[in-house]
Amino acid sequence: MSWLRALKETARSGLSVERRRLEPAIAARGALGLALVVGVSLAFFGPAVAASSAFGAFQAAIATFQRSWRPRPTLALASGASLAVSTFLGYLTNAGAHPVLFLGLLLLWTFAAGLAWAAGPTAGIIASSNVAMMLVTVTLPTSVAGAAGHAAMIFTGGLVQAALVVLLPVRRWGAQRDALADALAAEADYARRLRHDPVAGFDPVPLMTARNAAAVTPRQARRRPAELHGARGLAERIRPVLASLADPAVGVPEEGPERARVRELLAASAALLDAAAHAIRHGEPVALPPAAVAALRTPDTGAILSGPPRRAALRLAALLGDVVETAEPRTETHTHSATGGRHRPTLPRLAPIVLAKMRAELRRDSPILRHAVRVSAVTAAGYLLGEVLPFGHAYWAPMASVMVMRPDFTQTYSRSVARFGGTLVGVAFATVVVQTAHPGTYLSAALAVLCAFGMYLLMRTGYAVSQVCVAAYVVFLLGMAGEGVSQTVRERVLLTLLGGLLAMLAYAVFPAWETPRLRGRLADWLAASGRYAAAVAARYADPAGHSCPDVREALLAARADRVAWQEAVARAAHEPVRHRGLSHAAAEAAGHALAEFGRAAMLLEAHLPERGTTPLPAATALAEALHRSTERGAKDVRERREPQWDDLRETVAAWTADPPDHFLLDKGARLLLGALDELTAALSDSPKTGTGTGTGTGTGPETEAR
Repeated sequence: MSWLRALKETARSGLSVERRRLEPAIAARGALGLALVVGVSLAFFGPAVAASSAFGAFQAAIATFQRSWRPRPTLALASGASLAVSTFLGYLTNAGAHPVLFLGLLLLWTFAAGLAWAAGPTAGIIASSNVAMMLVTVTLPTSVAGAAGHAAMIFTGGLVQAALVVLLPVRRWGAQRDALADALAAEADYARRLRHDPVAGFDPVPLMTARNAAAVTPRQARRRPAELHGARGLAERIRPVLASLADPAVGVPEEGPERARVRELLAASAALLDAAAHAIRHGEPVALPPAAVAALRTPDTGAILSGPPRRAALRLAALLGDVVETAEPRTETHTHSATGGRHRPTLPRLAPIVLAKMRAELRRDSPILRHAVRVSAVTAAGYLLGEVLPFGHAYWAPMASVMVMRPDFTQTYSRSVARFGGTLVGVAFATVVVQTAHPGTYLSAALAVLCAFGMYLLMRTGYAVSQVCVAAYVVFLLGMAGEGVSQTVRERVLLTLLGGLLAMLAYAVFPAWETPRLRGRLADWLAASGRYAAAVAARYADPAGHSCPDVREALLAARADRVAWQEAVARAAHEPVRHRGLSHAAAEAAGHALAEFGRAAMLLEAHLPERGTTPLPAATALAEALHRSTERGAKDVRERREPQWDDLRETVAAWTADPPDHFLLDKGARLLLGALDELTAALSDSPKTGTGTGTGTGTGPETEAR
């Protein structure tokens, strides 16, 4: 993709507005907390303290909107405390005669905020916002004691927001309910698609999201509603059964009375899963569709289906019954500890984990490290340029930079465009209001709270829309404190434009392109999928045991690598980079082949032998061949060679005269081999090393830009 086209695509993405479900009650709660903090601060301490405390309450409310499964009060407190510390330290180094010391702190703080993305987007966003807010709040105090007071009020703002979340709850466990309901709804959609396409694919992201949401701290485990405990595991077990029931390769023929019965069962399954999803999302009793219940209970299944399809249908009916029972809301909650569920570390225990992740990114090829270097250099450059330029209030430029910069190209450029457009509109509107209406202190505070409410309400519809509200909020808030009123629209907008341009230029000069790493992502997915398939085959060789923890862990690892591949392909699609050995068409075909490989392994998993079943020695050879072939194939993919599957091919060929004594093992092995051959065909159409790699001669990803 050319630079011109990439810029057009990212600009369109940044300025787009999406239709999302608004949450006015949650937005009003955040605005109420801000209004309480500002009002009390104005009445007792004056406009300057009110402005700093408002930043704390504003940022703490934003933290509660992040896609995190931690308790919202915890997020608000963490945001308020970290911003208070940043403000106090920033003022100590910025007090008059220490500009160099403040610049050093700014570099250190911004670099740490860049590395915080290693812990996830929530930590990265909060850390980046703290740096941006610090650039403003350090200009408000006039003494060390005043800085300490401002820091205390900032923390108080976070404390108020946390208290309001507890005192005025809106949809308790709403995020977890939505995640689990989305997973069940995705299963329902999958069942419907299988009626018309027996080999339809399934995106595992909803199930992965539900799994992340299911992890709780010990305190959360004592209060978790009963209907949120167990349904996710059942949904995981339903998916391979649905695939096995529908697939003609291991189930019923594509046409005839058996296929009609399977379609009826799939439709009934979709209806019951949708009913369970609705009940969990809203905390209501499950409204069972009578037709779906009748379809599952009819004795026709035993008369029409036989063999593996009949076993799959009976297992599906039992699992659906468990889902419906689990989804029923109950008056009691789980009062036991989280020892039987997924653990989520508390914040004190999370600190060493986050530090370990940040240290792991301190390597030359890390995109997170590149982001940390970029954002710290750009923030410092923006601050210095802002000080040199005759505009005043130099923080607008570095604040814009640190807020728009992300570890990937698309988000950085789209947010830069959105930030400039939103700031242009928001600052113009707020400045016109200030200069024409001349609002007093309390009216400016009210307008700032109103803008904050708009931001909370519309923040999920698009970054440009939220930035209109944020820019106006800052103008009104600083106007309340007597700051920034004299600054013109032109100067504010130019400084914001400067910050955005610095961010975009930094990524062009020191990029972290995803395109050259696509082969590595594909190889990781291939190796993980191979381990999953080998673990499934090994269970046929040794079916003893109550469960299959090795199969489960291997499946989760394969899903994580699949999602990492999908996200990498999505990011690479908009990069102005020539591909290195993997074109967009080849990437799409390779992804489809590995998805088919995973589906074939899932069909084998759907019919794992019960405990006590006679072991199948042939499965041992299959498991070993799968592991060797995929590990060697992953190495070939990384080194830009066509992968070969000789070990697996020889194992399958040896079964021609003496196939294993299992209805699915031989067929499943051939499906796995066919998918790997499809992967080889997809990669054979991709250029080899040294061809089609553009004009760059360097080895780093930055040499790939046109």
